[in-house]
Amino acid sequence: MKSGCAARTQTIGTVAVIELSGEVDGSAAETLTTSYQHAVADGQARTVVLDFAAVDYINSTGIALIVSVLARARAEGRPVAACGLSPHYREIFDITRLSDFIELFPELDDVVSQLKGAARA
Repeated sequence: MKSGCAARTQTIGTVAVIELSGEVDGSAAETLTTSYQHAVADGQARTVVLDFAAVDYINSTGIALIVSVLARARAEGRPVAACGLSPHYREIFDITRLSDFIELFPELDDVVSQLKGAARA
């Protein structure tokens, strides 16, 4: 069985979604960087969402890669949200204080609904 990280990007309005799957570890660096670049390439994305629903494993190097995506997005003025984290990884985001900088949602639909509501307000 091949491990590693895969990603698929989609845009929903002004939300760039990066759907991750597999393992977010050191081997995910190129996947995350490329996916982020692709997701924001057209300039329409105001918010970036990392969807972890299909992620099996995240290690400390993976957390560092997520922090680098967060830093880049923040430097570009884009908020970052995350969804689909298991209870274990949600706790890791709390312990590492990532959840102070990335808004967490249970599922992608929750993020999209909230952001669409905010866009109308």
